[in-house]
Amino acid sequence: MSSATTTVAPQAAAPPGALRAAWQRPAARKLLLLAGVTAVLAPFAAARWGSGAWPSELAVSLDGPLGRANDWIIDNRDSHWLFLHFFGHISNAIITAVRAVYVVLLALGWAGVTAGASLLAWRLAGVRAAATALVSFAVCGLLGMWVPTMRTLALMIVAVAASVAVGALLGLAAGLSDRMFRGLRPVLDTMQALPAFAYLLPVVLVFGIGVAPAVLATIVYAAPPMARLTALGLRGTDQGVLEAVDSLGATGRQRLLTARLPLARRELLLGVNQTIMMALSMAVIASVIGADGLGDRVYQSLSTVDVGAALTAGIPIVLLAIVLDRSVGNRSAGRNGWAQNPQRSRTRTLTTWAAAIAATVALGRLAGTTWPDTWTVAIATPVNEAKDWMVQHLYSGIPGIGGTADWAAHYTGWVLDPLRDGLQALPWWGALALVAALAWLIGTWRTALTAVLSLAAIGVLGRWEPAMDTLSQVLAAVAVTLVLGFAVAVPAARSPRVDRLLRPVLDVFQTMPQFVYLIPVVALFGIGRAPAAAAAIVYALPAVVRIVSQGLRQADPAALESARSLGATGGQQLRQVQFPLARAELLLAVNQAVVLVLSVVIIGALVGGGALGYEVVFGLAQGDLATGLMAGTAIACLGLMLDRVTQPTKEANR
Repeated sequence: MSSATTTVAPQAAAPPGALRAAWQRPAARKLLLLAGVTAVLAPFAAARWGSGAWPSELAVSLDGPLGRANDWIIDNRDSHWLFLHFFGHISNAIITAVRAVYVVLLALGWAGVTAGASLLAWRLAGVRAAATALVSFAVCGLLGMWVPTMRTLALMIVAVAASVAVGALLGLAAGLSDRMFRGLRPVLDTMQALPAFAYLLPVVLVFGIGVAPAVLATIVYAAPPMARLTALGLRGTDQGVLEAVDSLGATGRQRLLTARLPLARRELLLGVNQTIMMALSMAVIASVIGADGLGDRVYQSLSTVDVGAALTAGIPIVLLAIVLDRSVGNRSAGRNGWAQNPQRSRTRTLTTWAAAIAATVALGRLAGTTWPDTWTVAIATPVNEAKDWMVQHLYSGIPGIGGTADWAAHYTGWVLDPLRDGLQALPWWGALALVAALAWLIGTWRTALTAVLSLAAIGVLGRWEPAMDTLSQVLAAVAVTLVLGFAVAVPAARSPRVDRLLRPVLDVFQTMPQFVYLIPVVALFGIGRAPAAAAAIVYALPAVVRIVSQGLRQADPAALESARSLGATGGQQLRQVQFPLARAELLLAVNQAVVLVLSVVIIGALVGGGALGYEVVFGLAQGDLATGLMAGTAIACLGLMLDRVTQPTKEANR
C-alpha cells in the first residue's frame, strides 16, 4: 500500500510542476494570461454583441460629418481666404518651382542635361556613377522619352528637395527631444501605412488637379523615411563624443553642427536615398491626379493593357532611380570624388565648377533642346509581340497543367476564397484575441494594445468585412512571397556568383513602378484578385531576397565552423545555425513583405482586387471624401496592425 501511495504522489504533483515550468517561459506566460482574460471576457462579449462579424452597435458612421466637410470645401475653394491666401500661395510656389526647374532643364538641352548629370555624379560618387548617369540619360533619349523624362525629373527634384527638408526638420526635432520623438512616431507610422490613393482625395479637394497636389502627395509619402533615419542618427550618437564636446565648452548649436550631424552622416544619406526611391515610386500614382511625364504614360498604358508602352516609360523611371541612388543617395558619396580632396583649394574648386557649368551650357546650346527624333529606338512593338506570344501560349495553352487563367482560378477558388470566408466567419472577439496573442508574443503589451486598437478601429469605422477580404489577399500573397523569397535567397547567400547575377535583376524589379507590374499580370491572369496578388508578389520579392540573403551571410563564421566540425550537413547548418542566428533579419523580411504586398494589393483594386482598395479608388474617382477617407483610414489601421504583429522589439522576452 505504501509503495502504491508513493507511486501515485509524484503523478498528482506533475501538473503543477509543468504549469510552473511553463510559467517560467515568457511566451507561455503571455499566452496563459491572455487565455485567462479571453476566457473571462469572451462569453460576456458574445452574449452582449454576438460572435459574428463586428457588431453594428459598436460601429460609428462618419458619412455625415465627412460629407458636410466635402461640400464645404467644394463650395468655398474659390472664395474662402484660407484657400486663396494660404493654400493658394503654397500651390503657386510649387508650380513656380517645378516650372522653373523644367525650363532650366529644357534650356540646357539633352546634351547639357546628360553632361551636367554625369559631372554631378562624378563629383558626388566617382567615375562609375558618372558612367551610369551618362548611359541612363542616353537610354531615356533612345527610347523617345526625353521630354516626359525631363517633366518627371523636374517634379521629382522639387518633391525630393521638399521631402528631404521636411523630413530633416521633423527628424531633427525628434532626435533632440524625447517628447517630440514619442509624439511623431505614431504620426509617421500613419503616414507610411496610409495608401497613396487615400490621401490623394483630400489633397485633390483642396488643391485641385495638377502638379501641386502631386508634389504634396509625394512629400507626405516620401518624407517619413528621412524623418525616421534623421532621428535615428541623432539619437544614436556616441555619448562619449558628446561628453568630450561638452567638456570643451561647446554650445548646443556647436554640439549639433560639429558632433551629432557629422556622426549621423550615414543615416542622413540613407534617408536621402530612401526618400528618392519612395518619391519615384509615386511618379505613376501622382499621374492619377494630373502629374504629367513618365507616370502619365504608364498610367495611360494600363487602360489599354499596352505592355510595350508601359515598359518604354517604366525603364526611364528605373534609370532615374538608379542614377539618383548611385549619386545623390550613395552612402559613400564624396569618398571617390574630388569634392572631398583636402589638397584642392576652394578657389580652384569654384573656378573648375564655373568652367564646367559654362561648358555644359554651351554644349546644350549647340546640341539642341530635345533629343533628336532620328536617334530613337522603338521597343513597344517587339515587347507587345512577345507579350502576345506569351499570352497565346501561356494563358490556356500549356498541356497537362492548363495555363495562367487556370492557375488564377485555382488560386482564387482554393486559396483566396476559403481564407477570406474563414476570416470573415471568425468571431470579432476571436480576431482581437488572435491579434493580441501574435503581437504580444513578438513584442510588448504596448505592441499588443496598439495592434488590437488598430483592428478594433476598422470595425468601428464599419469596414470589417472588406478589411478581412483585403487581409486574406495580403496573407496569401505574403505566404507565396516568403516561399519564393527563401528559395531564391538561400542560394544567393551561399554563392557569391548567384548573388552577383541577381543584384541587377533585383535592382530593376525593386525600382520599377508598381503600376508596371499590373499590366502584364492582367494580360496573363485576367481581371480579379489573382493579378493583384501576382503583382504584389513580384514587387515584394526583391526586398525579401535581399534581407534574407544578407542575414544568412552574416551568420557567425565560428558557429558555422563548429557545426561543420560536428559533421553537420549543409541543410543542417542552414536550419540549425544560420536561420536561428538570422532571426531578426527573417522577421524583418516578413515585415517588409507585409508592408509592400499591402501597398500593391490596394492598387490592385484598379484591376479587380476589390475590398478596401476599391472603396478608396471609388472615393477618389467620385470625389466622395467619406468613402475614400474612411476606407483609407481602415487600410492604415490594417497596415499598422500587420506591422505590429511582424515587427519584433528588444523588450519582447522581458
